[in-house]
Amino acid sequence: MLLRKILVTATAAAALLLPATAATAAPASAPDGTVTTTASTGIGASATNPVIVVGGLSGVAVAYEPLAARLRGDGHRVSIYQLPGLGLGDIAASARSFSGYVAQVRAATGAARVDLVAHSEGGLVSRYYLKYLGGTGSVGRLVTLGSPHYGTYVADIAKFLGLGDCIGIVACQQMTIGSAFLNDLNAGDDTPGAVRYTTVRTLQDELVRPTQNATLADGATNVLIQTPCPLRIVGHLGLVLDGTTYTVIQDALADRAITPNCFAV
Repeated sequence: MLLRKILVTATAAAALLLPATAATAAPASAPDGTVTTTASTGIGASATNPVIVVGGLSGVAVAYEPLAARLRGDGHRVSIYQLPGLGLGDIAASARSFSGYVAQVRAATGAARVDLVAHSEGGLVSRYYLKYLGGTGSVGRLVTLGSPHYGTYVADIAKFLGLGDCIGIVACQQMTIGSAFLNDLNAGDDTPGAVRYTTVRTLQDELVRPTQNATLADGATNVLIQTPCPLRIVGHLGLVLDGTTYTVIQDALADRAITPNCFAV
């Protein structure tokens, strides 16, 4: 969890955004200024781990409501976590805020662990939480959708165009290939703890380039949508809405072998 602003203003920084959509659950502000949405009937709806959908850079919570609604329809208890300050600031700071939110969800649901479905920059926030903030004991599964785990050269566009280093947006700077933040995050084991790690990527991702940088090593399950479904066209934003991608998420959350449905809508 990079987005269209980058192309509109030629600024690579704002590149993991989603356009706003109507939400079926009312947003609530957390003490740290983040925004979450939770289905009022979600608590107790399933014996499985609660699922937190983690947004990306500039991704408002309501933009992830279609994905959350699918998960609720499958019986999951779901909440949406919008990154503080829309994720423009330090990713480590966002992860510290996220750590508190996970604790709140666990307390509210009585669950020992949660599962995470993280888009774009949200995947980096989740991984920092797991690696450095003791999150591996509280998370069962992490599924990342188009997360620039090893950076993206799209984040360097602003510098290339003479607009400065990501026009001063810290998270963008941290998502450049070879940044100090990513070098630190990727040092050692990519998949710490007993968490099940799944990454999903698409060849048409216009914001995570090269797309191979959306994968993880050390035992992660890395899914390229076009391997089983070569005619499937899915962009960066489409990973949140795409039916085939959702079937991957379903399999990952159920600990099944990944068998994407190429015709899912």
